[in-house]
Amino acid sequence: MPIPAAVSKTYDAAIVGGGPAGLSAAIWLSRYLHSVVLVDSGDPRNWETRGVNGFLGLPGVRPSELRAAGREEAWKYGAVLVDDTVESVSPGDDCFDLGLHSGDRYVARRLLLAIGLKDVWPDIPGLARVYGSTAHICPDCDGYETRGRKTVVIGSGRRAVGMALNLSTWTREIIIVTNGEAPELNAPEYCEKLDALNVPVLTDRVEQVCTEDGRLHCLKLANGMDLDVEKIFIATEQYPADDLGAQLGCERDAGGHIVVDRHYHTSVHNVFAAGDILPGSQLAIAAAADGAVAALSIHKSLVPAGRKLEPLGS
Repeated sequence: MPIPAAVSKTYDAAIVGGGPAGLSAAIWLSRYLHSVVLVDSGDPRNWETRGVNGFLGLPGVRPSELRAAGREEAWKYGAVLVDDTVESVSPGDDCFDLGLHSGDRYVARRLLLAIGLKDVWPDIPGLARVYGSTAHICPDCDGYETRGRKTVVIGSGRRAVGMALNLSTWTREIIIVTNGEAPELNAPEYCEKLDALNVPVLTDRVEQVCTEDGRLHCLKLANGMDLDVEKIFIATEQYPADDLGAQLGCERDAGGHIVVDRHYHTSVHNVFAAGDILPGSQLAIAAAADGAVAALSIHKSLVPAGRKLEPLGS
């Protein structure tokens, strides 16, 4: 693919997504002296979260602070940071042409998708007011703060059961509320495990998340019940933050996550992926690690053959 006339430079790597995975990759690739452009839409999944938990050395750091520090570090190493949205990507034999919402275009020899996920939130009045403080989506990230607290899981089926079982590490005061949906407890195993932990399942619709002086205190259900609660976890569906993986034809699993090998290489040549868009845990520190390891793989793919030794035993 020839370089478009409107583009004056081909970057070694383009990164789509400016969360922990994308920023970590930008820092490491820049440290390897590669030319890097990172395009970020500025609409992170965890923007409302009060603090990122378990990030080594930065307990409770706000997402905006973590991103700002990462952007500053990437910029100091020479990465080009572009605030925009990638709407199209056209692969060629040796580079990728990225079309942005603004009309700008960037060309790069390697592409890293660090696009993350978006969550499908139930339409419950008052829920937005407590998201990130007492309403969460990730037990691994925020389960510790539920210790001994009255906790409601909003959702149904395997996703809600799995979340309730996960949360039982920290509290045994758990109720599942399906918010008017069918419970979908089709497998006998679901009921057996919930019964063993005395986790009831209510099918009523949630009419209101009630707060008092900014503190969560109950859910108002359609049957008239005021259900006491101190913590809410949403067993929500998720989808990729954009369709670039689909545009490129990257192999994905049943949940829409992009499948990669141990080098973070996708099924598409010279396309890599890192962070929450991959199957597995959705921890900020894991996403940052993904980005660093993906950057190392991208660097190795860019090293000329004359500067490489063949692996032992090859």
